[in-house]
Amino acid sequence: MILDKQIIERHNNDLMGQHNKKFQLLAEEISGLNEILNKLQRFQIAIPSWALGTGGTRFGRFSGRGEPATLEQKLEDVGLLHALNGSSGAISLHIPWDIPRDVQHIKQLATDLSLSFDAVNSNTFQDQPQQKYSYKYGSLHHVDPRVRQQAVEHNIEVMQYGVELGSKALTIWLADGSSFPGQLNFRDSFLNTLSSMEEIYKHLPADWKLFVEYKAFEPFFYSTTIGDWGQSLLLANKLGPKAYTLVDLGHHLPNANIEQIVSLLMMEGKLGGFHFNDSKYADDDLTAGCIKPYQLFLIFNELIDGMDLRGIDHATGLGWMIDASHNMKDPLLDLLQSVEAIKIAYAQALLVDRVALRKAQHENDIITAQEILQGAFRTDVRPLLAEARYREGAAINPLQLFQKESLREELVRERGEHSVGTGL
Repeated sequence: MILDKQIIERHNNDLMGQHNKKFQLLAEEISGLNEILNKLQRFQIAIPSWALGTGGTRFGRFSGRGEPATLEQKLEDVGLLHALNGSSGAISLHIPWDIPRDVQHIKQLATDLSLSFDAVNSNTFQDQPQQKYSYKYGSLHHVDPRVRQQAVEHNIEVMQYGVELGSKALTIWLADGSSFPGQLNFRDSFLNTLSSMEEIYKHLPADWKLFVEYKAFEPFFYSTTIGDWGQSLLLANKLGPKAYTLVDLGHHLPNANIEQIVSLLMMEGKLGGFHFNDSKYADDDLTAGCIKPYQLFLIFNELIDGMDLRGIDHATGLGWMIDASHNMKDPLLDLLQSVEAIKIAYAQALLVDRVALRKAQHENDIITAQEILQGAFRTDVRPLLAEARYREGAAINPLQLFQKESLREELVRERGEHSVGTGL
């Protein structure tokens, strides 16, 4: 469905009086207001195609209603999100779940919805129909060179689809690993992975990036071949200047200091992008900011510090994407909440007085440093986000509008009660 702009205008008119009061009160306290609003307006978070349907767990999946069953419907869902919040202007496709059968048609639809195509994602953690060799024991790290070559060729194919659509990056996440001691040789597995990625890297277009994602465990539980940021960085350094580490917030062991990891990767010029989510234990894939909002703020604090130091554009210098699994909430409502939480953390980090913080750090003034950070974090920046959305022609309160207009029910009427998202 395509949302009528008049619906957004009526919604904004109804909320304008209340919004103006909140915004003006906050605006009086903020220096550099217009610059902050401009940055918020430009900052976009890509939506992954697989997050538009209801996910599940190892124990089962409870399908939602009116899920997008085709690539066109997935684009329409992201277009709906972008119309509501003005901050979801890109979609990330997963191949082979999202193979575009008519590239020109898909590109035109994306243009009509004001969307671009973010990084494309390969899939060597599942066996596909008519696949010659199985990935049961791994893909790019496999002991059998025929399996490795099959996985390499798949990644090259994914890049070809990406080139046709206008993507500029390939994300590789490997399930490769082991569940039992002695199952594989760690050195051989790493070297096989490196060799496979070198072959993929040769086919990377000149203006593309290769994102090397890591994960501590799951689906294997003794070792993961790319298990942490150090192993990812090692691969990225060996591959070359177009290879970067990608950080998924859920792909760490509990209590990992992700903000420190981010800082060091930025220092090395090897941070490629983010997959945002939240967790209590590990890869829980929960709504961004629902468990650890302060950690999300601290991560953005380091990001802004590093990007500004290196002269990196906040909106385009890194890849920003959500990666979540919705098994209880309406996926679109959850994604609206995640985008809001990410931009809240970003806006709060923009408020940090970096000169004062640097001075406090150099003077070992722990109290002042803590107060500077927590003062920014405790600022309710939601009126800033609402103003930025209003200036972009989006909704002052996207979540409220989605629910008030019963947009899920409209999607159910269009697609049917039992439509199931592809790839899930």
